[in-house]
Amino acid sequence: MLLEEIEFHIEQIAERKSKEFQKYHNNIELINQRERRRLKNPILKEVRTPEEWDVDKKFNPFYVLKHKNQIAKSIFKKLINGTYQPFTPYVKQIPKKNSTKTRPVHVYQIPDEAVSNYLYNRLLSKNKHRFSSFAYAYRNDRNVHYAIQDIALDIKGNPRMFVAEFDFRDFFGSINHEYLFSQFNKNGFLISDFESDIIKKFLIHFPKGIAQGTSISLFLANLACWSLDKKLELEGLRFARYADDTVIWSESYQKICKSFDIIQDFSRETGVEINFDKSNGISLLSKKGMPSEFHSDKKSIEFLGYKLSGDNISIKPSSVNKIKEHISYLLFKNLIQPLNTKPLQSVKIPSNNNDSDFVTAIMQIRRYLYGNLNENMLKNYLNGSYKRLNFKGVMSFYPLIDDEKQMKELDRWLLSTILNTLRKRNKLLISHGHKRSNQFPFSLDKNNLLKECKRKRIHGKKGLIEIPSFTRIYQAIKESVTVKGIEATMHPKSNEYSY
Repeated sequence: MLLEEIEFHIEQIAERKSKEFQKYHNNIELINQRERRRLKNPILKEVRTPEEWDVDKKFNPFYVLKHKNQIAKSIFKKLINGTYQPFTPYVKQIPKKNSTKTRPVHVYQIPDEAVSNYLYNRLLSKNKHRFSSFAYAYRNDRNVHYAIQDIALDIKGNPRMFVAEFDFRDFFGSINHEYLFSQFNKNGFLISDFESDIIKKFLIHFPKGIAQGTSISLFLANLACWSLDKKLELEGLRFARYADDTVIWSESYQKICKSFDIIQDFSRETGVEINFDKSNGISLLSKKGMPSEFHSDKKSIEFLGYKLSGDNISIKPSSVNKIKEHISYLLFKNLIQPLNTKPLQSVKIPSNNNDSDFVTAIMQIRRYLYGNLNENMLKNYLNGSYKRLNFKGVMSFYPLIDDEKQMKELDRWLLSTILNTLRKRNKLLISHGHKRSNQFPFSLDKNNLLKECKRKRIHGKKGLIEIPSFTRIYQAIKESVTVKGIEATMHPKSNEYSY
């Protein structure tokens, strides 16, 4: 029944948002407790409620959970008698990746988000077979890693191929409504008058484009691109499209040039501009050492957080830098920042070969890379003692990498960074009158850091400060992909991650 469906989606969304806020609240409290232990007069973080909660109570998941039955009945009646219309969404400005600019994200009230979610699931369940098998976004039968696997297999199987890479400017915010509505009754899509009416009411607040931040827009984005996908297929082109990120490839130069004409036609029809500044256009992709007669040739392409070449699937450089920056921050926050003030305020000075802040830093790095797993769990999984692990660390967002050389380089970087941080921490301690050069961990060097941290006991436990390894977590994830498959291994939020 419609009423039960609406109740279900309202409760599901409100519970998810309330849990997210409670997790955020608990994390802030843990950070403040740690700061109180370390500093005499710490600057404590404030718990901030989302800004939209002050606009209307129905943005607040705790209020919605308390009144979910009444809210669901009200929405149900409006849907049945045709008077339902979503409230104007709250617009949040989210910083763009690697840019000072922002992009608008539209936050709907929870009841309206529930209607959007209900409609998205209803439309997808009866129409997903109509979408191209090369469209990987916003579907429950495709994901980001399937796209990477398909591209990688073709690239590795062909020593030379032509690649076209195009980027659209403000894809969600530019789609022409007239074009979008014209697709409702074309190409075999099953959209009832009831569903069409609700979709149009969600778009009534926008003269053009579709809202980023609500479920129904995900279905509409794939619907808008159906004709683009179909034309590329009919031309015999291979491609992978994830929302507006598209990479096209072919062994034929003539065909790859045709892809540009198809993209331009789509741009004119939909009103979505091609962003030539961010589009790499057409290139020849060849393996290392392969001669090329083309000026524009490359050895790899980047797509959705991955770097793909004829030899390997790797993490792309900008994503590697993001991982390095976070680990460097964890080391700085725990080992350097507390010693950067004079006089020291409630700082635990290392003594008796024990540095509690070093223990905290290593455990936080491990949690970032591994999730809730530890070294023994990974080793036991790799030797067959454990049959199942759940991967939730940052490395589980990259389950398809096979570049072991990159992992070993990251391991070397991690060891070097830890040693450099310890040297700096030691100098700061000496400047404060605390000489600890002959104590653990400051007495360590590149020859014994791994060994000593592995055998060191903390509170009687071995392995707490064993240095985490990119290679080890990579090997465990690779084993899991082989045994359980991509979906059972990848991070549950892979499709939401900002690669």
